[in-house]
Amino acid sequence: MDIDGFWELIERSARETDTRKARLAWLENELSQRSVEDIVDYYAALKIAQSRGCTVDLYAAYWFVFQKGSLDGFEYFVSWLISLGRSIFEQVADCPDRLIEVPEVLRLLEKEASYYSGSARSLQPRAWTDDEDPEFEGLAYVPYHVYEKIGRDVEDLHEALRARTVGDGFPLIPGVTEGPRGEQWDYDDDQEVRRRLPRIARYRELQDP
Repeated sequence: MDIDGFWELIERSARETDTRKARLAWLENELSQRSVEDIVDYYAALKIAQSRGCTVDLYAAYWFVFQKGSLDGFEYFVSWLISLGRSIFEQVADCPDRLIEVPEVLRLLEKEASYYSGSARSLQPRAWTDDEDPEFEGLAYVPYHVYEKIGRDVEDLHEALRARTVGDGFPLIPGVTEGPRGEQWDYDDDQEVRRRLPRIARYRELQDP
């Protein structure tokens, strides 16, 4: 399986299902019918995509757009971006400032604004449903579950990945692993935010004049 095959599966899984639970089951079923080499290929492609998203500027975009900052949450957010498909993921990975232009992101922010204004509060306990949450932890576990499903040791999957010298930057553990790739900068410096993330800065200014 090449990188095109990986993205085809990610995007087909979205078209073929209507819930995250069903999507994960679809991916696991599809991969379990492939060769071991294909499963490793899929895992490697996923790790490469995660590595591409593990950057300081994308973390900053996640921080400013969703007002969240946990390292685990950022990892799951990158998985969610991958789940949106190749075009959106690559656009945002190349230019994190474009996160604010993603239709799915704008819909979530609109729902959140409506919820906190009080109009939706009586209808649901929080702004987003589980299937809408911009963090998709389960997507990263698909290759592990597939390996278990076909009766193989998950450690063999890790060994196969190490043999290819593929890494993804995650998990991010303070004091143990390095942080996201890229130059660190001060998120409290409004001028620096405008320089690095002008679209997101403009959106925030319009929302909070």
